[in-house]
Amino acid sequence: MIDINLIRTSPETVRENIRKKFQDHKLPLVDEAIALDAKKRALQTEGDELRAARNALSKKIGLLMKEKKLAEAEQVKAEVARDAARLAEVEQETEQAAARLKEVMMSIPNIISPETPIGKDDSENVERERFLEPAVPAFEVPYHLDILEKLDGIDIDSARRTSGQGFYYLTGDVARLHSAVLAYARDFMIGKGFTYCIPPFMIRSDVVSGVMSFEEMDGMMYKIEGEDLYLIGTSEHSMIGRFMGQTVDEGRLPLTLTSYSPCFRKEKGAHGIEERGIYRIHQFEKQEMIVICKPEDSCEWFEKMYRYTVELFVSMGIPVRTLECCSGDLADLKYRSLDVEAWSPRQKKYFEVGSCSNLTDAQARRLNIRYKTDKGTAFAHTLNNTVVAPPRMLIAFLENHLQEDGSVTIPEVLRPYMGGISVIAPKK
Repeated sequence: MIDINLIRTSPETVRENIRKKFQDHKLPLVDEAIALDAKKRALQTEGDELRAARNALSKKIGLLMKEKKLAEAEQVKAEVARDAARLAEVEQETEQAAARLKEVMMSIPNIISPETPIGKDDSENVERERFLEPAVPAFEVPYHLDILEKLDGIDIDSARRTSGQGFYYLTGDVARLHSAVLAYARDFMIGKGFTYCIPPFMIRSDVVSGVMSFEEMDGMMYKIEGEDLYLIGTSEHSMIGRFMGQTVDEGRLPLTLTSYSPCFRKEKGAHGIEERGIYRIHQFEKQEMIVICKPEDSCEWFEKMYRYTVELFVSMGIPVRTLECCSGDLADLKYRSLDVEAWSPRQKKYFEVGSCSNLTDAQARRLNIRYKTDKGTAFAHTLNNTVVAPPRMLIAFLENHLQEDGSVTIPEVLRPYMGGISVIAPKK
């Protein structure tokens, strides 16, 4: 949610930002916000004047009663009653205007970064850097489900019977590899100075509406029937929600946190064959990083965060590239976002394995996350980034470490987490 002062003083800046995001249907919201803001402030002024008048008249009634001027006192009481009725109307109208203004403001997208390329969708994202040389082996790389099945590492059929489409069982050495990657990512981030956390896996609706836009909520979140609770789509949701309504001492910033959680997503929409299997699923696990910092530090933290993910993948021998997300591919709360994509030798292209986002103060405004300074309080900046999400990352891992005989080599950094084994051999 952007600052209302920006709409008051520079409405055309807000409109131009909406156009850059190709959301022209939201342009009328700027004028509506201006009108609602003016109405709310006028009502607040009228309310203050009515309360001041009530206090003055109450004192006058007391004096008239002392002077035995009962008829005049009754006239003043009638005036107080009329003002009280109007005040009740004003308070109700103020509440309605404020509620609608908040709804409108939460629908207006955050101002995007000057570095953000202008484009309609992810097809216009811009490549920034590549790390490690992508390679295609001399032998044919099978589809990742075939690799997993030969390793006796997955059971899709049983998962369909127990849970439906979009779920899976990981088994044996593959399940161990999944856990090893998460444990390695956890220790990697702890080594970078981040504090490890395991958050709640369910959050209330006021947290959901604070951490994401309405469109994202509808497309992602699972609602717990009969409860004001949602399953988290990423630990970022509950990690940022932890600081809702809090004012942090300036000396504690930045807060650098890394969190583990399962993630639950509806994943609405149809997807092609390369997005079946374990690429796009309803339940997975992830290691995340979260930073809450002062505004002047958020751009520097953005650079650090996505480079940590790059460093992690490179340490496991997986070629990656970074993509600057264009304006039309940015969620409404995001100021800037950069995707990390891993190389797929089978598809001979890169695919997304993580995303780093700077939300400036837009998320903090929705959740009222502030920090205390010598001059008062200010809204903090929030950032989040995927360290690693093993189901999707496993595809890149398996394809890049697959040998011609169907075995998969384990890089040295993961061997301590795999009981020292250096290769997973096919079972079938």
